[in-house]
Amino acid sequence: MDPKLTEVSQHFERFKAAFVRNDFDTCSNLLSQLKVSLTEFRSLPPLFEETPNAGHELTIARDIYEHAVVLSVKMEDQDAFERDFFQLKPYYTDARNRIPPSPQEHPILGLNLLRLLVQNRIAEFHTELELLSSTALENPCIKHAVELEQSFMEGAYNRVLSARQTVPHDTYVYFMDLLAKTVRDEIAGCSEKAYDYLSINNARQMLLFSSDQELFEYMKEEHPEWEVLNGAVHFHKAKESAPCKEIPSLQLINQTLSYARELERIV
Repeated sequence: MDPKLTEVSQHFERFKAAFVRNDFDTCSNLLSQLKVSLTEFRSLPPLFEETPNAGHELTIARDIYEHAVVLSVKMEDQDAFERDFFQLKPYYTDARNRIPPSPQEHPILGLNLLRLLVQNRIAEFHTELELLSSTALENPCIKHAVELEQSFMEGAYNRVLSARQTVPHDTYVYFMDLLAKTVRDEIAGCSEKAYDYLSINNARQMLLFSSDQELFEYMKEEHPEWEVLNGAVHFHKAKESAPCKEIPSLQLINQTLSYARELERIV
């Protein structure tokens, strides 16, 4: 085996050992070294040169970037996720016919869809879906993200929250928790505008909590202005938006007519 490839393989084994231990500092340091080492392999994207060890180099590079994506989720670093995912993606598309498929491909593609949904990047979500094959769309990891997006768009927030209990992969929990917070914040905002107060029981059900204690903790962290009085949650009413300034319609009409006369002279 090529000495450089042997060195990368050894470093990657150390990375995986630290990964299992959740030693994130060591993982981050080793990952930086691995990414630098990978730049010396001309068989990798975008060059794809036919080197003697091309298949092995492509496979280990894909494995490294897959671990990098999962590491970013464990570290709750969405910026790192996006960077590492886009470095990984060519191995799922351009290198598809050069190396065997990865068992992690669909879980990671589904994880990226979930990230886009959490970040409310719906247009990009649907763009990524259009790029997937019909086989991929039938995968449970992809279907999970698609069903979540449909529930979210329909306002079926109870289905969104209950979906956390049926995640197809452990790495999905982080984004599911973020999505649950987004859903509750949306419900809370609507509740403030619709009601002066609700009973504790109704507020708990409205915000889809399983206990009063969870409701009170949410209020303390996210809405300290809400008050519990006489068995009811009193909302802080959203301030009415400032009235729009009156548009000087007569002045606008005169300016428009003036522009039209000038255009007529030019023509």
